[in-house]
Amino acid sequence: MDTVVRIEGAGKEYKNGDSTIVALAPSTIAFKRGEVTLIVGPSGSGKTTLLSMLGCVIYPSVGNVWVDDICVNRLSEIELAKIRLNKIGFVFQGFNLLAPLNGLENVMQPLILRGESRKAAKEKSLSLIRKFDMESRMRNLPRNLSGGQQQRIAVARALVTDPELILCDEPTASLDHKSAAMVMDMLRSLSRENRAVIIVTHDLRLKKYADRTIYVTEGMISTTHPEEDALQN
Repeated sequence: MDTVVRIEGAGKEYKNGDSTIVALAPSTIAFKRGEVTLIVGPSGSGKTTLLSMLGCVIYPSVGNVWVDDICVNRLSEIELAKIRLNKIGFVFQGFNLLAPLNGLENVMQPLILRGESRKAAKEKSLSLIRKFDMESRMRNLPRNLSGGQQQRIAVARALVTDPELILCDEPTASLDHKSAAMVMDMLRSLSRENRAVIIVTHDLRLKKYADRTIYVTEGMISTTHPEEDALQN
């Protein structure tokens, strides 16, 4: 399995008046194709900061972030936007579907932004919508879809550009058990299609779907649970 994204000594801090807040301590870790990785930790621990760095949404304060063989913190905002559009699929906790657009139109949006024709965008989007068994609901506006249906549309939108990297922020937080299991099975299946899937979550029940779990506590990344670290020390 080859690496899709990695950070090397990368960290993020923010200035607040005379004080400095360390959101993520300098860390080194890699994420490979074919793997589902959970990022687990309490609120405010640095999980979302790590995900945002991997997703080329924020620059690190120190160190480097690499997507494939591209050092992204040397790129301009416009170049970063192209990386996000072409190489990364995002699945958000609140789905972030565009309210005025129906399910099909939401899935088409990344392709339209990439400059593809509406005809080509529709064909690719329909293929994914059928895969996720949403063809009968694709003309519905987001408000007329259940949480599980909205999440399936959100995942289809994340996949429509055929990204190498799928980043998920609490993708099951607002779903019932059955819908959450369906989404996690879907994400695990997608990782087996030569993609890296990275999921931020509070829910340790999702560990059974993951190939690897990393923990973020007070801005520090560890491959073992904090309680295990305490016992070892």
